[in-house]
Amino acid sequence: MTRLARWCWKWVVAVLVLTGLVLTMWVVALNLRDEPDGAAATADTAATPEQVARGAYLARAGNCQSCHTQAGGAAYAGGRGIPTPFGTVYAGNLTPDPTTGIGAWNATEFWRALHNGRSRDGHLLYPAFPYPQFTRVTREDSDALLAYLRTVPAVEQANRVQDLRYPYSTQAALAVWRALFFTPQRHQAQADRSAQWNRGAYLVQGLGHCAACHAQRNALGGLSANAAPDGGALPGQAWYAPSLLPMGEPRVEVDGEAELVGLLRNGVSAHRVVNGPMAEVVRGSTQFLTTDDLRAMVGYLESLPRVQSKPESSMARAAGTVVERGAKVYTGQCAACHGRQGQGVPGIYPPLAGNRAVLLPMPGNLIQVVLHGGFAPATAGNPRPFGMPPFGHALGNRDVADVLSFIRQAWGNQASEVSELEVLRARDLGP
Repeated sequence: MTRLARWCWKWVVAVLVLTGLVLTMWVVALNLRDEPDGAAATADTAATPEQVARGAYLARAGNCQSCHTQAGGAAYAGGRGIPTPFGTVYAGNLTPDPTTGIGAWNATEFWRALHNGRSRDGHLLYPAFPYPQFTRVTREDSDALLAYLRTVPAVEQANRVQDLRYPYSTQAALAVWRALFFTPQRHQAQADRSAQWNRGAYLVQGLGHCAACHAQRNALGGLSANAAPDGGALPGQAWYAPSLLPMGEPRVEVDGEAELVGLLRNGVSAHRVVNGPMAEVVRGSTQFLTTDDLRAMVGYLESLPRVQSKPESSMARAAGTVVERGAKVYTGQCAACHGRQGQGVPGIYPPLAGNRAVLLPMPGNLIQVVLHGGFAPATAGNPRPFGMPPFGHALGNRDVADVLSFIRQAWGNQASEVSELEVLRARDLGP
């Protein structure tokens, strides 16, 4: 190698090293944005009964117990696995146990976890804990949440090790992800909007973390800073969270504030029934919210920019043989409850004709319900909900694809055909 060549290589290496240092400093700086002062232990003021009660309500609004409670386990003791495309993230112990829970945390450390996605010991938290939305939670509400969590029974249960593939399991990779996709934010009320609208925006964007499920993610699981809840597949699952934007996807024309509030409170309305992950949200969260808060959330969502649905002419039609086979399956398995014309039974079996869930461009939810059953949540307003039994053991992949293709294109419905491959993928992902 000539002297000139060696000199060039040295400069290339120097430039690469310098670039790496600059990028590292950039990532570090972005991960330290808006860090609270005084994260070390400080004396917290004694909680009042009103603050604890407020915290209990806020915990319901955030559906905290659902994610932080393992099936059959103690409330808030953690251990529940959250599936992601990169592996499984296990929720932490939120009980006041001083060793394995948050009993030793102070209010600033707790708020830093919500606002900055950083744990007490400084390590970065995975965004399966939705701090990209919780970052908008006010310090006052954060303190109330902690005051309430300090009153739940302490459970000594060590947090499970996250089961993520390399390099997603490393703090370095997480720091880069946060630099790209996470910006700490604070809720700012808009002066030109009503108090009800601002309350709805705060709940939807922050503690309710609606965008965590109802917004589209990129290949790395990132959301834009102000992601619109325009519908998205749940990471690592076969479920699809539909658009919450007005006219974002096919919807029933008679939907109004009263019906949507009732759906969030009861899990069922004249035209809809919630299933799957949303049933869990209604059961553990929205049924306990005040009417004012539910109206605020609905009003905020209804005020978002209107988006036109996908034109019906672009929908692929199923072949005649598919429709014929699907009609036979429907007559034998479905018509007794949902009616020969898909009309359903009001308050018991939802109609399939004109049903938004039937018309969604992604049929994953329908496939899940047929394979694994559809079960509305038991709520105070609907304490004995009717359920749909699973048919995955009785129907093959082609049967499921055919009957859903028929339903999506019968009685005036206009939606695309369902393929056997889509059913197979849903089976592989499980309920």
